[in-house]
Amino acid sequence: MSSPGTLVLGATGFIGRWYVLELLTRGEHVAVGLRGGAARDGELRSWLTARGAAPDAVAERLTTVAADITRPGLALPTADAHRLEGVRDVVNLAARYAFGLTRDEARAANVDGAIHPLHWAAGRPELRRLVHLSGYRVGRSAGQHHPLPAADADRLYRELGAYEASKTEGDIAVRTLAPRLGVPLTVVNPGAVIGHSRTGEAGQYLGLATLVEQLWERRLPALAGTRRTVVPVVAVDHLAAFLAEVPHHDREPLHLHTVLDPATPPLPELVALAAERLGLRPPRMVLPVGLVRRLPRALTGVDPETLSFLAEDTYDTASAAALERAAGLTHPPVQRLVQDWAARLVADRFPGAAVPSAPAASP
Repeated sequence: MSSPGTLVLGATGFIGRWYVLELLTRGEHVAVGLRGGAARDGELRSWLTARGAAPDAVAERLTTVAADITRPGLALPTADAHRLEGVRDVVNLAARYAFGLTRDEARAANVDGAIHPLHWAAGRPELRRLVHLSGYRVGRSAGQHHPLPAADADRLYRELGAYEASKTEGDIAVRTLAPRLGVPLTVVNPGAVIGHSRTGEAGQYLGLATLVEQLWERRLPALAGTRRTVVPVVAVDHLAAFLAEVPHHDREPLHLHTVLDPATPPLPELVALAAERLGLRPPRMVLPVGLVRRLPRALTGVDPETLSFLAEDTYDTASAAALERAAGLTHPPVQRLVQDWAARLVADRFPGAAVPSAPAASP
């Protein structure tokens, strides 16, 4: 049996599962680092076979090791470290995607959890690339370096909230440290990751999924933002295929890819697509973010940390589009994607706790 060529961190999360499935389908031998022990290993293997992975591939080409991204060296047992000696690609999809976290909670997963895999990757004798998953609203930190001055860090967490601030800080850290350590780095910044392009299957129930749930329960009288607000989306299987192609195409020391569908309509139109599929009326009012921020959360039902994601910004997708063309990847039709995803959310009854360790698949 060959040794694993790729170590995937965050493999039991929403994106991680589909990515591991993509690699196994391509015939690759994959190692996954799990904190949950045998229970999480069995759950992942069952999920993979239920979605078409050949049982022999799962048995023979999926290696599980005990890893903890919040600890130096990933806290790998000696035996597991030996099993990973042939790893060429380290793909870090692990993070804590949740709102209402404390600063320490968010930093442990999203800052320490970015730095420790980077240092571990730097020690791989055959390393080809580290792939770090970030978010489409992260990475606009030109000129900032790790560690951030205390005043800058305090302002970041105060303005953005613990989740987005920690993702931003982690992004700055890997971009600062990778060149110093000689680690070839690709940072992938996905849009809002939604359902599978053929089945609509979700697995992550924050962000846009919350709007669909509120729409379905008739608790969405208005949207926050403007008529031009865009929350760009990407299908989870498209992102998984993109990630699988990265090590085969990226050759420079640093690559930055923003992966999203540029055809995503403005947020009011996107919600209207979901409403059409569900046989509902979409909300007609759009309220300025500043006003929603001042209103009581009990009245709006909006988590304040989500409001910074509501913007009219555009994003540079040129590098991702070039890789997609080279790899023969195309985004699925966005209207069908959104509608199938909304219908699947309702059919699955919004099981928000289905993937509690979901990776950073968010803005």
